[in-house]
Amino acid sequence: MSVLPESPERLNLREQVERLLPGWQSWYPSLFDAAADLGLIRARVCAPSSLLLSNRHAAVQAEALQAERLLGEPLEEEALQEGLQHTL
Repeated sequence: MSVLPESPERLNLREQVERLLPGWQSWYPSLFDAAADLGLIRARVCAPSSLLLSNRHAAVQAEALQAERLLGEPLEEEALQEGLQHTL
């Protein structure tokens, strides 16, 4: 019986960095610096109008709903709404 390794999508950011670069702490001041250099995360350039909180929260909710559709795991609507209320 073979055990398949976890897919990168299921690993958190720290696990992905540690898998690609063990001992990263000795070279980088933060996890995010290491992840950026490894190409795991990147900044997105956006229009100033997208910095409005109402627009950002709408985009976050849309991304969460898209992820729900792709993963086939329903996110609770109450949790989504509660998360938006806390950030407003």
